[in-house]
Amino acid sequence: MDKGMNLNAWEGYADWRNRPALRSHHGGVIAASFVLAVEVLENLAYLANASNLVLYLSKFMKFSPSNSANTVTNFMGTAFLLAVLGGFLSDAYFTTYRIYLISAVTQLLGLMILTVQAHLRSLNPPICTPTNRNISCEEVDSGKAAMLYAGLYTVALGVGGIKGSLPPHGAEQFDEHTPHGRKQRSAFFNYFVFCLACGALIAVTFVVWIEDNKGWQWGFGIATASILMSIPIFVLGSNTYRIKVPIGSPITTIFKVLTAATYNFWTSRKSNAAIDDVSTTPSTAIEETPTQDLEFLNHALSPNTTETPPQYLHCTTKQVEEVKSVIKILPIFMSTIMLNCCLAQLSTFSVQQAATMNTVIGSLRIPPASLPVFPVLFIMVLAPVYNHIMVPYSRKLTNTETGITHLQRIGTGLVLSIVAMAVAALVETKRKHVALKSGLIDSTETLPITFLWVALQYLFLGSADLFSLAGLMEFFFTEAPFSMRSLATSLSWASLAMGYYLSSVLVDLVNFVTGGFCETPWLYGANLNHYR
Repeated sequence: MDKGMNLNAWEGYADWRNRPALRSHHGGVIAASFVLAVEVLENLAYLANASNLVLYLSKFMKFSPSNSANTVTNFMGTAFLLAVLGGFLSDAYFTTYRIYLISAVTQLLGLMILTVQAHLRSLNPPICTPTNRNISCEEVDSGKAAMLYAGLYTVALGVGGIKGSLPPHGAEQFDEHTPHGRKQRSAFFNYFVFCLACGALIAVTFVVWIEDNKGWQWGFGIATASILMSIPIFVLGSNTYRIKVPIGSPITTIFKVLTAATYNFWTSRKSNAAIDDVSTTPSTAIEETPTQDLEFLNHALSPNTTETPPQYLHCTTKQVEEVKSVIKILPIFMSTIMLNCCLAQLSTFSVQQAATMNTVIGSLRIPPASLPVFPVLFIMVLAPVYNHIMVPYSRKLTNTETGITHLQRIGTGLVLSIVAMAVAALVETKRKHVALKSGLIDSTETLPITFLWVALQYLFLGSADLFSLAGLMEFFFTEAPFSMRSLATSLSWASLAMGYYLSSVLVDLVNFVTGGFCETPWLYGANLNHYR
C-alpha cells in the first residue's frame, strides 16, 4: 500500500495540508486555471490604480509632472522589486500558496488606506484649478503625504509577494518530465500574460472611466473588491494544487558556493607560492565531474591545498551547478532592464502627454489613462494566435519542442522597444510643434491633435511586453534549479523594477545636468509643454 502511494506521489511536492501530493489528484490544467482566474482579478486591482496614478498625484495631490512621474515609477519599481522577496520566501521557508494569501491580504490593507484617503476631503490638499499651466498648486502636506505613501507602499509589498509567488505556483502544476507537460507549461505562461491583459483591459477602461467621472474613491474601492474576490477563488482551488516543498534558502547556497570558491582559490594560491613541490589531494570528495563553464566556481569543490576548508564551506557538485545556472541567466536579466525603462514611460509621461491632447473619438471622450487599451487588446489577440498558430507552425518548421526559443522571444521584444521609443520621440516632436503653432504652450486648453498619435508607441511597447515578459518568465523558470524557481522567475519582475528605477534616475539626471547650463532644467515645472 505504501509502495503504491509512493509511486502515485509527486516527488518534492505536497498538497495544501502538507500531505504528499498525488499524481491522480493534484496538478494539471484545472489547478492552473484557478491561478489564471486569480491573475485577472489581481492585475485588475493593481493596474486600476497604477495606470492612472500619475494623474491622481498631479491633479488631486498637486504633485508636479516630474514628481508625479518619479513617484509612480518608484512605487511600481518597489512593487516589482519586492517580487524577489516573495520568490525567495516561497522557495526558502514558506510556499507559493501561503505567500500569495499573505500578500493578497497585505495589498487589500493598502488599498483600503488609499480608498479612505480618496473618500475623505479632509485628507486631500485644498482644491486648486489654475488656468495657466505655469502656475503650480500647493502640494499635499506632510501628514497627508505620509498616509498616501503608507497606502502605496503597503500595496507595493502585497503586489511584490503576489508577482513573486503566483506565476511559479501556476507553472509548478505541470509535469516537466514529459513533453506534453512542458508544452502545457509553455502554454500556461502565454495565457498568464493573456489573463494579465484581461485584467488590464477592465482596469484601463471601466475603472479608469469610473475614477475620472465618479471619483477616485470608487476606483480604489473597485480595486479593493477585486483583490478581495481573488482570495476565495484562489482558496477554492486548494484541493487541486501541488505545492513545491521549500528546501532551504537558495541565497544561502549561492553565497556559500561563492565564498567557498573564493576561499579555496586564495588558500590554494598561498599554499602553492609557499610550497611548490607539495603533492596535494582534494580535501573534499567530488561526487561527479563538474562542468567547465564558469570554472572558477569549481574551486568550491576541490581546493589544491593541504589546508582543510571549514566544514560550513563544504559544497556538493549539485550546489555548484545550481549556482552556475543562476549566474548564466543574469546577463539575460540585465539585457531587458532598458526595455522596461521604456515601459515605465507608458505609465508616466505618455499619459501626461495624452492629457494635453484631444481625447474625443466621435461623441466619446477617452480618459488619457485608457491609452494602454491598445496594446492590451493587441496582446489579447496575439497571445492565442501565438500559442495556437505560430508555435505549432514553428515546431513543425524547426522540428524542435519549443519552436520559437525563449531567447528569440526576448530578442523580438527588445527590437520592438527600440522601434517604440523612436516613434515616441517623433510623436512628442509633433505634439510640441502643434502646441507652439496653436499658441497654446502656456494654456490649459486641449491641443488640436488627437491622442491616437501617442497610441502608436503603446502598440509597439505592448507587443514588446508580450514577447519579453512571457519569454522571460518561462526562460527563468526552466533554466533555474528546482530549489530556486520562484526566486528565478521573480527576476522577470525585478527587471521591470530596475527599468522603473532607471526611469526615475534618468529624469533626475537630465534635470541635474541641464540645470547647470539652463535657467530651468529640461524636465522641471508644472507645464509639460516646456519639457524637452
